[in-house]
Amino acid sequence: MAIIYRTSALAQRHAEIGGELEDWNGMGTAWFYDSTDERAKADYEAVRTKAGLMDVSGLKKVHLTGPHAAAVIDRCTTRNVDKIMPGRAVYASMLDDRGLFIDDCVIYRLSVNSWLLVHGTGTGHESLAQAAFGKNVTMIFDDDLHDMSLQGPVAVDFLAKHVPGIRDLAYFGIIQTKLFGKPVMISRTGYTGERGYEIFCEGRHAVELWDAILEDGKDMGIVPVQFSTLDLLRTESYLLFYPGDNSETYPFADGPCGDSLWELGLEFTVSPGKTGFRGAENHYAMQGKERFKIYGVRLEGTTPAGEGAALLKDGKEVGVVTFGMNSDLNGHNVGIARMPVDCAVPGTAMTVRNEDGTEIPCVAEEMPFYDKDKAIRTAKG
Repeated sequence: MAIIYRTSALAQRHAEIGGELEDWNGMGTAWFYDSTDERAKADYEAVRTKAGLMDVSGLKKVHLTGPHAAAVIDRCTTRNVDKIMPGRAVYASMLDDRGLFIDDCVIYRLSVNSWLLVHGTGTGHESLAQAAFGKNVTMIFDDDLHDMSLQGPVAVDFLAKHVPGIRDLAYFGIIQTKLFGKPVMISRTGYTGERGYEIFCEGRHAVELWDAILEDGKDMGIVPVQFSTLDLLRTESYLLFYPGDNSETYPFADGPCGDSLWELGLEFTVSPGKTGFRGAENHYAMQGKERFKIYGVRLEGTTPAGEGAALLKDGKEVGVVTFGMNSDLNGHNVGIARMPVDCAVPGTAMTVRNEDGTEIPCVAEEMPFYDKDKAIRTAKG
C-alpha cells in the first residue's frame, strides 16, 4: 500500500460528494465519486457539452527562480526556453540519459527569472534537482499551490463574468488576476481536448473558490467531475498518461522499460534544432528505429476495449490497447494502442480481444479522434 504523503485542501469536499481518496502521485485523489457507468458517462458529457471542475492538485508544482533557472529547465526539457516569454507556457517532455521518456510537464514563465514547472508521475523532479545542483537557482516544491481544472465549452463564458480579458487569453497563455476576490493564476491549459482553463490558488483559498465556482456556475451546467473522467477525455483527444501508456506498464519481452519520443508520437515536443538537453544525442539517434508505435484504433460496435486488452493481427497477438472508450455523444468506439510500426497505418485491420475473451474487429486510425484539427481547444474570442 502506497503512503499518501500529500493532501489536497479539497479532500473533504471530495468525501462529501462520495469520493474515496486513492493514491495518485502521492496525493489522495478522488478517482471516483460514484463508480457506476452512469456517473462516468454523465461526467464525460458534462465536460464535452457544458463544463466540469476537477481537482488536479496531485500534479507536482516546482518553482525555479534565479539567474540560472532558465538553464536548468533548458537542460531538463525538450523545449527551447528562450522562446518562452513571460505570460506564456508550453508543453514539454523530459528524457533520461538514454534519450527515453521519463516525464512530461508544462513550463510556465511567470516573469524574467521566475518559472513554474508542473509535471506528472515520472522522475522529472529528480532530473530538475540534479541539473540545479551547484547552480544559482532556488527550487521549491510547492504543495500549497492548488490546481483546479475548469474544462468545457461554457468555461470561457463563466470566467468572462468574473475575469476581464479572459476571452483574449491565447492557448497556453497565463493571466495573473483574481477570482471571487482571491488571487489566482489562470492558464489556458488542460488535459481534456476542450477549451479549458486551470486555476492556480493558495491552499487556504481552494475550498472557497471550489464552492463559489460550482454555486455560481450551477445554472450553466458546471459540475464537479471525478478524476477518472480524464481517461475518457484524453483517449479520444490523444493525450498520453504516464505510465499508463508506457512500457513501465507494458514491459518489453526482451529489454528494459523506456520509450522514445518517436515511438510515443511526442517528437513534436522537441524544439527544432535544439541540442544540449538531457538525452539529446540518443534521442536523435533513435529516429527511424522505433520498436512500436502509439497509434489509434477504431472498434466496431459499442463494446469498448478493456484496459490492457490484447491487439491481434491475423490471429496473432501483436500489441495492446492501453485505454479504450465508447462515446455515444461523438458516435465512436476508440482506443490508444501500442502496436507494431507496420500496423500503424490508417485502415490496417486488426482485432481487440478483451480479458473475457470477447473479440472486436477494429482498424488502425490516426489520432486524435475528437477535434482532429484542434480548433476547439485553441479557439479565440
